[in-house]
Amino acid sequence: MIFTIKVNGQAHIVDVDDDTPLLWVLRDVLGMTGTKFGCGMALCGACTVHVDGVAIRSCVTPIDSVGTSEITTIEAIGATVVGARIQKAWLDREVVQCGYCQSGQIMSAADLLATNANPTDAEIDDAMSGNICRCGTYARIREAIKQAAAT
Repeated sequence: MIFTIKVNGQAHIVDVDDDTPLLWVLRDVLGMTGTKFGCGMALCGACTVHVDGVAIRSCVTPIDSVGTSEITTIEAIGATVVGARIQKAWLDREVVQCGYCQSGQIMSAADLLATNANPTDAEIDDAMSGNICRCGTYARIREAIKQAAAT
């Protein structure tokens, strides 16, 4: 089927099966490899993107459910005010170790701060609980979110 999807402010025409996960459309069809495949079951958060500003797991989101929604990926989150603050805080706090989960972590953090400008530690932990970091940088992630919220 032919779909027109809006990703990072740009329309793209894709020819894929209607049940193709958004993740594979982004990575394999559009070449946007910043969004990662982790578990394929929406459990790890590596594939997190925004659909109309809300963090979703793209590995279980079929392309036919996207419709005319605006999709934002890690490639464009830095162009938003919140995304830029988060990316700066990530660097300042040296959050990244292996980096594999970080695009999903940043996308979830951006959704959190877009809806809650001053989250508590418990609210951060709750919002980020669906994102797994194999390197265990959770304390640095929380500190980076707190820094981004304070700026």
